[in-house]
Order: sequence, then structure tokens, then C-alpha cells
Amino acid sequence: MKNIFKISAHGIQHLLAMYAGAVIVPLIIGGALGFNSSELTYLVSIDILMCGVATLLQLMSSRFTGIGLPVVLGCTFTAVGPIIAIGSEFGISAIYGAIMASGLIVMLISGLFGKLVKFFPPVVTGSIVTIIGITLIPVAINNLGGGQGAEDFGSLSNIALGFGTLFAIILIYRFSSGFIRSISILLGLTAGTIIAIFMGKVDFTAVQESSYFHIVQPFYFGMPTFEWSAVLTMTLVAIVSLVESTGTYFALGDICDKDLKEKDLAKGYRAEGLASIIGGIFNAFPYTTFSQNVGLIQMSGIRSRKVIMLTGVMLVALGFLPKVAALATIIPKSVLGGAMVAMFGMVVFQGIKILSTVITEKQENSMIIACSTGIGLGVTVAPELFAQLPSGFQILTSNGIVAGSLTAIALNIVFNMLPEKKQNDVTVLYEKEA
Repeated sequence: MKNIFKISAHGIQHLLAMYAGAVIVPLIIGGALGFNSSELTYLVSIDILMCGVATLLQLMSSRFTGIGLPVVLGCTFTAVGPIIAIGSEFGISAIYGAIMASGLIVMLISGLFGKLVKFFPPVVTGSIVTIIGITLIPVAINNLGGGQGAEDFGSLSNIALGFGTLFAIILIYRFSSGFIRSISILLGLTAGTIIAIFMGKVDFTAVQESSYFHIVQPFYFGMPTFEWSAVLTMTLVAIVSLVESTGTYFALGDICDKDLKEKDLAKGYRAEGLASIIGGIFNAFPYTTFSQNVGLIQMSGIRSRKVIMLTGVMLVALGFLPKVAALATIIPKSVLGGAMVAMFGMVVFQGIKILSTVITEKQENSMIIACSTGIGLGVTVAPELFAQLPSGFQILTSNGIVAGSLTAIALNIVFNMLPEKKQNDVTVLYEKEA
């Protein structure tokens, strides 16, 4: 009985550590794409459920899928900006077509990814993550003001709620440690929402109208459609996620004293690809490893797969309870925006952290970073820049994240992979004289 209580307590800890990150993704995407309260409730429900399914797929190692480590999966924040861009340009059906296609591509390349990873060194992945993070900041600021187009946008009450939530998160993060620090975003959102209730800014209609139980259904938002640029965008996001997941796998392997082989990594990649395909079918998202749960494992010293399996089962169970999901949808946009500033800022920080390890290695790396981020942000700000080009080229230029990512990949090949030219005779003579 004591052992069961211990496993349950640690399982709930892992659930709380990833819950804010899990629910905030559908809230941001659904809000940006204009979902109504019932659609948003379903989106949150199915995302929670699929986080559990994806986690269980990785835990239950088979000959084909699953790395068999105590890893928790959720939707990667690097997918938020691209998903919103795809939905805004092509509609929601193209989002799920792109997610399913990218998941299939990940499964197909899983065995070869070790050879492809040389095209995605830290200077490339860091640039991509930085571009994605920076392009998300305007979404956070618009929500902090009350939501783009809101009648009370920028009102004192919205500004106070947004910055109050951000301040609460900062205080919790500064004066706590361990598990409490790991759920600072969740606690900040809770505090901001409670204050918003007293200010009369919380509408409980979605909770009252939602059912206690529902059955999820495939293609809830319609059948998927496939657009080349959308598929390319999500494939790039998936590859960046695989690079990040590889680091997480090795970190967990070290914690759990497991020597990971190439076939283990391939099974982990296939599990992520399969989770994305299933996520697309049920209108959820692509899934990747959550690093905050790795930190929790390291902090607690509890490496049992049973704990994470319980977390996965709880996530699946919560996905069938719309009233629980509806509670997340009542968070006011200004409160959500305050938390987004911190969360999206952390995405930018993650990109900068990756780049910090390589920016001083070679002068050429600074040019790769400068040009890729410049092109990525430029196209995001002025997407009509390449409108006169043939439609085939616009597949590569219509999206800032794609344009910036491809620039980083191309320049990395030019500067770091092609053979360097031999020095000319004048240079050699000058160096000898010197």
C-alpha cells in the first residue's frame, strides 16, 4: 500500500509538472484560429489524451517503437507558430494533413536519422528555435492586452492582469526550488485566474455547458488536406524536435544507467512519428519529449517506468472528461498572455542557449545565425515580399520559419560542410613573410 501511494504521488507530480505546458498549446492555437468554447474544450481534451497516448507509446517498448525510458511527451512549443501560420493560410484541415504527413516522414527516416543529423548541427537547430520563439512573442503580447481585436484591448485591467500573472510567475520561480519551481507557470496561471474571478473577467459558461464524459472521434474538425509548404514546415519542426529528443534520450539513458544503441533511438523516433500520425487523425498535435519531467526525475531520483505509466494513464483518463478541459478554457486571455511572455521567452532562451555553444567556434557561424534569423523574421513581418515569384518557389518563401530554416541549412552546408578553398599564393606569401 505504501508503495502504491508513493507511485501515485510521484505520478501526480509529473502530471502537474507538464500540465500547464500541455494545455497552453491548444489554448493558444485555438484562440489564434478563432475556435468557439466547445471547439476549444475538445481541443484541450484531445491534446491531454494524446499526451498520455504518446507517453505510453514510448514507455511500452516493442521491436518497432518505444525507447522504453521514463519519458513524458507533450506538444512541442516549436510547433505553435507554424501551426497557427498554416491554419491562418490554408485552414485547419491543412494543419492535420501536415502533422500526419510529417509523422509518416519521421517514421520513414527514423533508421537513417543518424546520417541526416549532420545537416542539423546546433548552429542550425539553435537558429530555427530562436526564429520560432521570436515569432511567437507578438502572439503573447496581443493576448496580454486582452486579445487582438478585443474591445477592451490594452485596458488597465487587462494590463494589470497580464503583468500581474507574469510577476507572480517570476516571484514563484525566484523564491522556490525543485518541484514548486517546475510548476511556476501553472501556479501563476491559477493565481491570475483567481484574481480575474474577483474582477468579473471569468466566464464559467463553457464549464457549465460541457458534459462530464465524451467519446473522442477521428477527424473531429474535418478530413485532412495536404499542402506542400505546410508539410515541409511541419517536417522541419519534427526534425528539430528529433534533435532535441535525442539529447533528452541520452540524458535519461545516463540517469537510468541504460546504454542506448542506434536501434533504441530509431524506436524512439518511430514512437514520436506514430504519435504525430495518431494526433493528426484525432485532430491533436505532434508530440515530443518534455524536458521538465526529465529534470523532475533527476531531482527526485525516482526512475521507475511505473510512475510515468501512471502519469500516462491519468492523462488518457482526463482526456475523456470535458469539464476538466473546460476549466482550462476559462483562463482570461490577458492572464494567458502574461504566462505566454515567460513561456515563449524560454523558447527564445533555449535557441540562444543552443547557439551559445557554437557562436564563438567559427566566425562563419555568426553569419549563418544573422542571415537565417534576418530572413525568417523579415518574411514573417512582410510575407508578401515574394508574392511575385512562381508558386513553386513560394512554397519555400511564404513562411518565415521555413525560409529562415532553409537559409540556415543552406548556409551551414556552404560554410561548414563544403571543402574550403586553398589559400591563394599571395596570401601564403604574406603569411610566410609575416
